Amino acid sequence: MDADESNVFYLPQQPLPAVHVPASYDEHRDKHTPLCIDNGSTNLRFGFCTSESPRVGLNMIAKYKERKTSRPLLLFGEGIDVEGGARSQARTPWEGDVLLNFDALENALDYAFIQLGIDTSSVDHPILMTERLASPLHSRALTSELMFEQYCVPSLAFCVDSVMSFYHNNLPSPPVPFRSDGLVVSFNTASTSVVPVLDGKGIMSHAKRIPWGASQATDYLQKLIQLKYPTFPNRVTTTQTNWMLQNFCEFATDYTALLRQLKDPLQMRAADRIIQFPYTLPVTEEKTEEELARIAERKKEQGRKLQELAAKSRMEKLLQKENDLAHLLSVRERREEETKREWADTLKEEGFANDAALDATIKKLEADLKKARKKEADGENEEPEEPPSFPLVDVPDEEDGLKEKRKQKLMKAGYEARERAKREKEREREEREAEEKREEQERDRDLAGWASRLRKEQEAIMSRIKERNRRKAALTDRKSAASQARMKSIANLAADDRVPKKRRKGGGEDMFGADDADWAIYRKINTAAASSDEEDDYANLQAVEQKLLAYDPTFTEEHTHAALTTQRSALMAAFRPQYEEGDVKGKTRIHLNVERWRVCEAWFSPSMAGVDSAGLGEVLQNVLARFSDQDKGRLVKNVFLTGGPAQLPNLIPRLHATLRPILPPEMPLEIVRAADSARDAWRGMADFAKTDEFARVGVTKAEYEEWGGERVKRWWGGNWNSSVPI
Repeated sequence: MDADESNVFYLPQQPLPAVHVPASYDEHRDKHTPLCIDNGSTNLRFGFCTSESPRVGLNMIAKYKERKTSRPLLLFGEGIDVEGGARSQARTPWEGDVLLNFDALENALDYAFIQLGIDTSSVDHPILMTERLASPLHSRALTSELMFEQYCVPSLAFCVDSVMSFYHNNLPSPPVPFRSDGLVVSFNTASTSVVPVLDGKGIMSHAKRIPWGASQATDYLQKLIQLKYPTFPNRVTTTQTNWMLQNFCEFATDYTALLRQLKDPLQMRAADRIIQFPYTLPVTEEKTEEELARIAERKKEQGRKLQELAAKSRMEKLLQKENDLAHLLSVRERREEETKREWADTLKEEGFANDAALDATIKKLEADLKKARKKEADGENEEPEEPPSFPLVDVPDEEDGLKEKRKQKLMKAGYEARERAKREKEREREEREAEEKREEQERDRDLAGWASRLRKEQEAIMSRIKERNRRKAALTDRKSAASQARMKSIANLAADDRVPKKRRKGGGEDMFGADDADWAIYRKINTAAASSDEEDDYANLQAVEQKLLAYDPTFTEEHTHAALTTQRSALMAAFRPQYEEGDVKGKTRIHLNVERWRVCEAWFSPSMAGVDSAGLGEVLQNVLARFSDQDKGRLVKNVFLTGGPAQLPNLIPRLHATLRPILPPEMPLEIVRAADSARDAWRGMADFAKTDEFARVGVTKAEYEEWGGERVKRWWGGNWNSSVPI
């Protein structure tokens, strides 16, 4: 397949980790400058409130032993990618949306304080730290214990990051106090939360959260890619999938209408984004014409030898079957000459239970020989050979020549079998030539009628094959009629009530198997057994299609059974284009089309990704329903979006389309996005830490010892669970 190269995107190169030099601590020594820590699930942002921007690092640690010196190392952030084996041992303080791994949190805070240049035995700075909305008390207690017991901080305050981002983007110029209204929608790594803010205070009792965030969207996209490309040659990592999510996924204003639009293959191809993964072209060794000719000759010679060996093996098997058939026929001829007792002993010596078993074996051998002769009918004409002589066959038995006479008898039987096979071949050839001649006359007389007849024959054979495949598929369902009929046949065979025991004692015989149709029951109950009818159907179908391709100009390769069964619809071809077998470059491409909108739609319909939760639209409607029309108008006049996924395209039009139908027509609706969704939360914390109010919301060491680690002071930017009013 030829793809538009302008629509092909290549994976970015992994940047080398930067070397971060610790800052000087002289500026903040003994000045009790507040320290702000945005403890995010993905990134850790930290810095003094007087800084313009925070220091940032991946919130991940790995304990790793160096290979050369066996020295234990503690790696943080992007430094983990330097060592190949460290990624498998990486840990993050967060488990989903809950802070649980406090060893990792302690190591991350150690790194932060070292980068800030703090070289004292304790961290003598008030701390303002983020926590998740409705954070569990266990996580808060252990974080407080770590701060007060390990680092000996003078005070600690917790805040909600989304409210701090709203605070920074709506902060008026001093001395005007913060009295902004708005509806904060925060898109976090492992959750999405909605917090209403009135008169500059977060109404945490009305806040809601859904368990769907950027990490779940990344995992969902990765699963969709794995489902679409189950045999993709490269490993698609979470980092690569997250890059695809950030660069190619977007929200749809009307997802259902978009799907109807993408039903057009041209629209599907226009929406396609091709991701090219690294690949290595196979090294092909160029050979000269002499070498190629030598290789071709060697292959031809090997093929000829294999054909000779196969022909010899077939002839030996055919001869063996001829001898077996001749022997069994001679045994059956003795049936009329021997008494019943002698005949029973003869059958027992030959390994047969009764006459029916002997007749069935003879019939099977005759059918096998007829089939083998038919396959050999198309072989090359052998050179006529003079008939050999077998002089000892008609000589009376003598002690000396008995062994040689037995050998000549076998040779004569083999020669006669070959002669019969030749005569059978000749007869088959004559019949085939006569049939071809009649067909040629019919074709010359009425080509359209001949082609119509063969097409009907082709359709009939394809219908039988389709029905056979449908029945095989039905047998996999134990509740289907075909499966129940199969179980009934098995039960009838297991019952073994065809001949009662009294009749058996009285001489009655079980005649099952005397008729070849009896054995069809085993093909019926054995779904994996190959059917001779199926083989014949495929052979006849191939012969019919070859004739139509040769003589019917309206019959092309597209009308053959193979082409019809492998034909893919134009929509499926646009959804996942197929590349040729040797196209290594094409085989390492991922086509994103429907997935670009489907992943983002999960924020509004988590159930489509298997998450039992309300969507963002339902949560917004539920939160707004708790307020009066007056307060609702104040909230929707400033719908504030923050967090990394808030940067995805078309989010504002989608939210506008979701909120507008549930609001009165005259109520104004404004949706804004944070200026810097990634760092505005920390900047809002820094702005608040510079105010006089910050000193009143923090928990001191004495209050911690009195209340315990779960208690916090209730204020407009923090959680309300287990809080104490100021």
